[in-house]
Amino acid sequence: MKKQIFFLTAYIIGVLTLTAQEGEVINHIFDGNQQAESKKFNEAEMAYRRALSKAPEKPEALYNLGNTHFEEQDFDEAKQRYFQTQKFTENKFSKQQAFHNLGNVFMKQKDYAKAVEAYKNALRNNPEDEETRYNYALAKELLKKEQDQQNQDQQDQQNEDEQENKDQNQDQNKEGDKDKDSGQDNDEEQGDEGDKDEDKKEEGDQKKENQPQQGDQEKEQPAQPRKTELSPEQVKSLLEAMSNQEKKVQDKVNAEKVQGIPVRGQKDW
Repeated sequence: MKKQIFFLTAYIIGVLTLTAQEGEVINHIFDGNQQAESKKFNEAEMAYRRALSKAPEKPEALYNLGNTHFEEQDFDEAKQRYFQTQKFTENKFSKQQAFHNLGNVFMKQKDYAKAVEAYKNALRNNPEDEETRYNYALAKELLKKEQDQQNQDQQDQQNEDEQENKDQNQDQNKEGDKDKDSGQDNDEEQGDEGDKDEDKKEEGDQKKENQPQQGDQEKEQPAQPRKTELSPEQVKSLLEAMSNQEKKVQDKVNAEKVQGIPVRGQKDW
């Protein structure tokens, strides 16, 4: 970046037409220029401020004060003074110099978009200035690189977000598959339990079928004999018959005891 900083001096023709205040302003500006050339920027700043206290819109004092701030790298103050210079001057040369140095401030702050605009305004006031043209081309190139980098960063961030969303969806799908498999396992377990219950039910039915029904048991039981009542004569007759039968049996037993088994005799020697 090429700098184009020099200090303006108010050339006055017709000294007799100057007022005392105007002469004092010019003297402060001249003093400030001498201090700036000696790199005594603090003294130069004080001299320019004294001039502005008498004439706040004096373009030469504003521009030279801006140069002093630029040399001290106080770019915010320099930017303000250059803007005031182009605002209050009617001279195209002074405007071009103010916009050129304003562009230099934006370049230092890496605000390339505003630098491009400042150099463009400088060229509108002096299209033939080669230094301004060079700085303008440089600012446009740096701005393009910055925009390309921003676009690339945005694309990278978008790709990263899409990949992150994709990974999240895959994780959710995996969780869903796990839940589905778990549900199938539960269904199979429930089916197994249902089969077991069904088997138990069938076994119970079979046992129930094998067990005779209460009504069938009652049918299968033999009929109990009816109790009959005997008359006293029938009882007496029955007892006599039983007694006679028992007497016959006893007589037979006694007869067999008498006969017995024959006894074998002794041996002869």
